[in-house]
Amino acid sequence: MRVELQRIVDAVAAHAGRPALIEDRRQRVVVYSEQTGPVDEVRRASILRRQTVPEVIAWLRDFGIADARAAVRTPACPELDLMPRLCVPVRHHDLLLGFVWFIDSDGTMADVDLAATGLLKELSLALYRENLLGELAAQSEAEAAWTLLADSPDTRDQAVRALLEAGMIAADGPRIALVARLVAPRQRQPDERARIALEQSLVAARRRAGTREALHLVRHDHGVLLLPAEPSAGRPTPEVAARHLDDDLQHVTRSLGSVERTVVGVGQTRPRLADVVESYAEALHAARIGAQLPTLGRVVLWSGLGIYRVLARLGEQQLTVADVHPGLARLLPAPGNQALLATLERYLDLAGNAHATAAELRLHRTTLYYRLQRIEELAGTDLKDGAERLCLHLALKLARLTGHHRPEA
Repeated sequence: MRVELQRIVDAVAAHAGRPALIEDRRQRVVVYSEQTGPVDEVRRASILRRQTVPEVIAWLRDFGIADARAAVRTPACPELDLMPRLCVPVRHHDLLLGFVWFIDSDGTMADVDLAATGLLKELSLALYRENLLGELAAQSEAEAAWTLLADSPDTRDQAVRALLEAGMIAADGPRIALVARLVAPRQRQPDERARIALEQSLVAARRRAGTREALHLVRHDHGVLLLPAEPSAGRPTPEVAARHLDDDLQHVTRSLGSVERTVVGVGQTRPRLADVVESYAEALHAARIGAQLPTLGRVVLWSGLGIYRVLARLGEQQLTVADVHPGLARLLPAPGNQALLATLERYLDLAGNAHATAAELRLHRTTLYYRLQRIEELAGTDLKDGAERLCLHLALKLARLTGHHRPEA
């Protein structure tokens, strides 16, 4: 099929007298001719990454290319490093299948009549077959990948057998899960462009690992990447793959107003693909904790979360701060207590070392002791009691995790 598409795009380029690039209806690069003459950064990046970034997709679609039945000219956009273009939509019985793109850097390109040559019909049939086969394979793979995250061990074993028999994965073996989350500004949700960006980044990460070595899927609020846990020649380690995935997410979401920041959670290795659901649960927790606590960074390893691993599990049981320490729960709601809470947390983080706490917070020792005494009075606690200190410390970390005590406070 790709050989046929390559023949067609080369014929299209020869007919137009300039390079051509064909995208599918989601504006993912399918095939392109030899690229001679002026090339902008958008064309260069599309070829290298096999995809177009969401801000460029949105800008081009504002000119109605998705609804067009004839060629559409799009102007230059210096902010996106985009030259003028001629776009020819490709349809099969009015079903949009993709686009043929020509760069018109000097504005002298005449309209291209691909229909008269028969090339447009050839292309529409080839893309229709490619789209049909791709959609069937993608649907089958997605269903199996979803099943890998099911509760039943027998169901997961069946999914692995189905993937192996269909040749969708090359072999079973140790796997690890990555979860990518797009963190939206408060009271907003990531929009469709953000979800497109997420899938693009997952697909790019999968290509680096090997398309028959990895699996991906997009859930309603996060993306999942299931990777081989053992590095090999040309394949990055899971930690490096997570950093690359984060870099991709940063690149494709930087201009999206519906995304405030991104975070990638990394689970731990499991010996078989059928067991990767456990790694997925860890990666999901790590990503959610990282979304709540920006100070942990953009790539968060479950293995490095310390006490937050315990609190995340306890959170599943609807544990509250009041359950851990009722006195601290009384302190949290008042904005005027933030200085006291920050002082208490640093004091407990430093194992009750008053000298180190005063130095780090730049407080006079007398001020520190006053604050600690005030905390004891308001929370009804005794900081000389080791059990009380342990409960207070856990309650503070849980408050951070649930958003009741902000890290920047």
